[in-house]
Amino acid sequence: MHAVVFAYHDVGVNCLKALLAAGIKVDLVVTHQDDPNENIWFGSVTKLCAENNISCITPSANELIQLIPKLQAIAPDYIFSFYYRYMIPAQILACAKIAALNMHGSLLPKYRGRAPVNWAILHGETQTGATLHVMEVKPDAGDIVGQSAVDIGPDETATDVFSKVSQAAVTVINETLPSLIKGSVPRKPNELQKGSYFGGRKPSDGRIHWHQKAVQVHNLVRAVAPPYPGAFTDHQGQTMTVARTSLKGPFPSNLDLGSLGTQVVDNRVFGICGDHQVVEILEWFPVNK
Repeated sequence: MHAVVFAYHDVGVNCLKALLAAGIKVDLVVTHQDDPNENIWFGSVTKLCAENNISCITPSANELIQLIPKLQAIAPDYIFSFYYRYMIPAQILACAKIAALNMHGSLLPKYRGRAPVNWAILHGETQTGATLHVMEVKPDAGDIVGQSAVDIGPDETATDVFSKVSQAAVTVINETLPSLIKGSVPRKPNELQKGSYFGGRKPSDGRIHWHQKAVQVHNLVRAVAPPYPGAFTDHQGQTMTVARTSLKGPFPSNLDLGSLGTQVVDNRVFGICGDHQVVEILEWFPVNK
């Protein structure tokens, strides 16, 4: 079996390794150049390709369409997309002789679209996972090929959960590869009405709104904790990144629960929320201007 792989991030690295271990011949890898303005805390697809003598290219989104003749010449059995960030044109998907498959970081049909792990935590989900699905023109809408679920702990950050999802993606690949190698693609309907699309997130979306419930503030902090841009708030004229919080008491009895926002009591930092509940800020630091 021959494949062309579009890949980035830890999911890209781990799933590409799984393909190679299964004996899939990867003729070409398409990835991204690292953004110098982004905190690169994850594995390098480019480095993995260099170590395995795999042809690797980094076209821009506008240059993808130029790959069609090359992919038609390769005529891969499968095209895989593992956390590749650009929309792949339909003409490229059609170059796969058997199927074009994408790995998505949620339990589809829930949390289709961008930043699925972050959104799941933000909404207080206790479970998410990885889904391999058939690629269609509409993102994350094709039939489901395989899934693996992971639990989300009440204090786990997006990085903690993403690590689990990355391993779940490998589980899905390893479970489905025996069928894929035989040319058979297991399918079940992706019932879109049971989930929703979510868009990308900006650093400015991390502002803490203290009128929200304490659990909502805690979930925001977890969802965007560093190495993501982080939740932030203003305290005594300075903008602070809030990296870690706790909902667990006991809390000092002399907190002013009627005054929303941050308070420092007994050298501990607390946030008073709109439901008159408390989050303790365990770690924070000034935002770099």
